[in-house]
Amino acid sequence: MPEAISDPRAIALFLDMLAAERGAAANTRLAYGRDLALASEALGGRLASAAEADLRALFAGMAALAATTVARKRSALRRFFAFLLAEGLRTEDPMAAIDPVKPGRPLPRTLGTGEVEAMLGEVARRVAEAPGPDSDRLAALFELLYGSGLRATELVALPRNAIRQGEGFAIVRGKGGRERLVPVSPPAIAAVARWLTHVPVDSRHLFPSRAGHLTRARLFQLVREVAAAAGIPPARVSPHVLRHAFATHMLENGADLRSLQTLLGHADISTTERYTHVATRHLVDLVEERHPLARR
Repeated sequence: MPEAISDPRAIALFLDMLAAERGAAANTRLAYGRDLALASEALGGRLASAAEADLRALFAGMAALAATTVARKRSALRRFFAFLLAEGLRTEDPMAAIDPVKPGRPLPRTLGTGEVEAMLGEVARRVAEAPGPDSDRLAALFELLYGSGLRATELVALPRNAIRQGEGFAIVRGKGGRERLVPVSPPAIAAVARWLTHVPVDSRHLFPSRAGHLTRARLFQLVREVAAAAGIPPARVSPHVLRHAFATHMLENGADLRSLQTLLGHADISTTERYTHVATRHLVDLVEERHPLARR
């Protein structure tokens, strides 16, 4: 039988292991330490020796907490007891039979078509009233963000020749180094062609800067500036929100999930399915129009 160990000593050893062997960040160790200390307090200082029933009662008392908070606490306790078992400080893992709870993913923020049109209208106004590199770059960025559904990282890192006249697609390298074809609309091709007149022919990137290529932070600033000028609260808008708008508007107009998954570069279709919340009315209409029984 392992020798009993106090909660403070067990928690301290666990946090030391996280730092030494796992290289955990200070904030991670602080969060784990806080969660374990609260669990120890709730169990009267008997966390290290807790049984499965004790932990189930502990989680039952977390019903009012957010799912993400409970998931974090479960993760801390799971790793804590796995450590005690590995170090011979316990003979069994009381968390082994307690199923993990995966927090629900938040629904993506998006914009209505009218709002996107207002932003594109603002960009077009700038191109007309102040033609030049800044407005041409802005037009190319917005056309590709909304028209092709690119991630911010993918967009700023595009090679100079990623988009060519006469081709309605581009090859993009996304997460995990996976390549995919993305659609490029005629307005986007035209906007990129105008912008390319300002880009040196020997540039590696379509959107170069002194640091290599346009940064995500600068792209974020540009998008919010346009949103404010178009009368949309900047806090509601980001490059990723425009990507969400691309996805939701595609669904609303009849795109199927598998095609959208390919266009967005999602490895798992469950990620793409998050967008169906905005297309409920469209899907109902689709069934009413197309299903054989609906015509009876």
